[in-house]
Amino acid sequence: MNAFLRVIAAVAMIACAAAVSAEEVPMGDDGLHKPAWFSLTFKDIAEDMEAAKSQGKRLALMFEQRGCIYCKEVHETVLTVPEVRDYIKEHFMVVQYNIHGSEDLTDLDGETLSEKRAAKKWRLLFTPTILFMPEDVPTDGSDAGQAAVAMMPGAFKKGTFLEMFRWVYDKGYEGEEDFQTYYNRVWREKHGKEEEKTN
Repeated sequence: MNAFLRVIAAVAMIACAAAVSAEEVPMGDDGLHKPAWFSLTFKDIAEDMEAAKSQGKRLALMFEQRGCIYCKEVHETVLTVPEVRDYIKEHFMVVQYNIHGSEDLTDLDGETLSEKRAAKKWRLLFTPTILFMPEDVPTDGSDAGQAAVAMMPGAFKKGTFLEMFRWVYDKGYEGEEDFQTYYNRVWREKHGKEEEKTN
């Protein structure tokens, strides 16, 4: 009987852990994870950039798709890390897009098109992909893909992921130090080693 009760208790603990995990990163009807702190907007990129700037933040467009194991990894093992999540929440407005989605958006050049067509227009190939928008809305007629100051293609570990957001927020793209050089320097400074980390 004791063995039976132990099995029941173990199953209950697993169920509780799963429930907590699902509550922390809920899944939407579209099959995408839905962190409560992601911004829900009308997907007018110029308006979203202005809204982000009014809050002292930058706009990041995060493209995902149903069944993406790398998106799942980012949501469950990176964006749940308090240091990563809290920095992004404080400094960025993140708007989620479905790379195969049919919702309309308004591009920076004024074109209205579906998420799927926009992803093709901006030459996005994988998920997750994050496009980092400039601080100010461009006036040269460029689209979001052309205007983006940086792009994060794919899933990275928490250190690289967080430093990419820091590099963008601090406008590292305007300086001489590209992101990989910046990341290697920061990693060496934190770990006190001469070797370079390239993940």
